[in-house]
Amino acid sequence: MPETALPPAARARRLAAEGRLDEAAAVVAGLVRDVTGLDVAGVSVNRDGYSLNSLNGLVDTADGGAFFFKFHQEEGEEGSVAEYYRAELLEQAGFPVDRPAYVSHAVGRQILLYPRRRDARLADLCLAIERGDAAIDGAAPLIAAQARLDRLIGDRTLATLHDASAAEVAAEPIHGLFHSRLVDRQRADRLGGRVARFYRGRTVTLPGLALPWEAFAGCRWVINGTAYADTLTDLFADSVAALAPAALAGHGAVTAHGDAHNANVWVEGDPAAPRLVWFDPAFAGAHVPALLAEIKATFHNILAHPFWLYHPALADGRYRVAVRRTGDVLEVTHDWEPGTLRYAFLDSKVRHVWRPLLIELARRGRLPADWRRVVRRALFCCPTLVMNLLADADTGVDTGRTPAIALLGFAVAVTAGSEPQSGGDIVSRMLDTMAP
Repeated sequence: MPETALPPAARARRLAAEGRLDEAAAVVAGLVRDVTGLDVAGVSVNRDGYSLNSLNGLVDTADGGAFFFKFHQEEGEEGSVAEYYRAELLEQAGFPVDRPAYVSHAVGRQILLYPRRRDARLADLCLAIERGDAAIDGAAPLIAAQARLDRLIGDRTLATLHDASAAEVAAEPIHGLFHSRLVDRQRADRLGGRVARFYRGRTVTLPGLALPWEAFAGCRWVINGTAYADTLTDLFADSVAALAPAALAGHGAVTAHGDAHNANVWVEGDPAAPRLVWFDPAFAGAHVPALLAEIKATFHNILAHPFWLYHPALADGRYRVAVRRTGDVLEVTHDWEPGTLRYAFLDSKVRHVWRPLLIELARRGRLPADWRRVVRRALFCCPTLVMNLLADADTGVDTGRTPAIALLGFAVAVTAGSEPQSGGDIVSRMLDTMAP
C-alpha cells in the first residue's frame, strides 16, 4: 500500500523502520493532536531492539506537559475490528497496570499516552546486568520482584479462569500475535502471513553454508547432540492447526495481558524492593486462551536472552555456533544458554504461574492431551514470527544478524517448538516441571 494511503499508525511505523525518524515524529504529532486535542510542541521517536511491531517515544506539549507514547501496529490490520488497550480490564482483575492519560482505540489510530515516568523498563535493567554495565548484585531485587509479580499473576489467572465460547475466544486480539501472523489473510487455514513475507523464496546464509529456504526448512535438526522430531516446515504447518482460535476454545480462558515482555514492564519504587507494573496492553483480553496467556512472557523474557533476538550484534562473537549438513540433516553446535538471571525468571514463571494453571486445568477437565504440543508451537512462533530471523545479507536489513546468529535463532526456535527424539533440553525440562 502506498505510504500516503496508510493510516497514521502504520505510516509512522513504516517511516521509523526506514530510519526517517523526523517524518515519523511529525505523523505521531498529528495523530496525538487529532485524538487528544493537545497542543503538541515536540515529539521524539525512540529506536530500540524491543520495538519490533510497535513505536514509542516522548511527547511534549506547549503547556509543559510531558508524556510517553506507545502504539502497536500489525501489517494489514486496517481492516480489523479488534479493541485495543484494555488497561481497565486488567486493573479490575487485580493486575498491576499503568493507566494511560489518553487512549485511542481506533484501528490505524491506536495510541497510548502515559504521564512521563522516571522509572526504567525491566528490559533495560536486565540488559545492563547481562552486558556487565551494572553489578550482578542488581539482579537479586529484580528476581525477587519478578517472583512477587508471578505469584500475583498465578493467583489472578486462577481467579479469572473460566469456560468461554468459541466466538468469545476467536474475538480476542491475542491471536494477532500467533495465528494471524501464520496464515494467509484470505484463507485462515492456509500457511502464509509472515512465513511467506519473511522466508519463502529467500536464501538462508549460515556459517559456511547457503541454502534456499525451501531446502533449509525441510531439514531435520540435531542440536548439541540432540535429535529433534520436526523440520521448520513441519512446525509452521502444524502451528496453523494447533493455534487456530477454534482449536484453543475448549481449553479454558483467562483475563491476561498476553504480551507482557519486559519492555512492557516498569520497575517502580524502592530499588531494593521494586514493584513491577505492566503497560501497553495491546493484546489484553477477558477470554484469552489459558495456554497462550503467558507464552510471550515465557519466551521473550527468558529464551530470547541474552542478546540473540533483540540485540544480535551483541550476541555475535559471544557464542560459538557451527553447522554441518549431511543430506537433509543439520547438525548444529552452540554454547548459548539463558544464564543465571533468565533461569531464575524461568523457575519463577513455572513455579508460580504455569504449574498451578495446568494443575487446575487438569482438575477441571480442560487440559488437552496434547498441551505440550500447543505450548511448544506457540513458543516456536514467538521468535520466528516477531521478526525475520535470517541474516542481514538475506533480508537487506541491517540488524547485526550474522549467519551465526541467524543459525542460533533458528536452533533456539526448534528447541522451543519440537520434542527431542531422545534425551532432553531446557524446554523439555521446563514442560516436565510444569506437568500436573
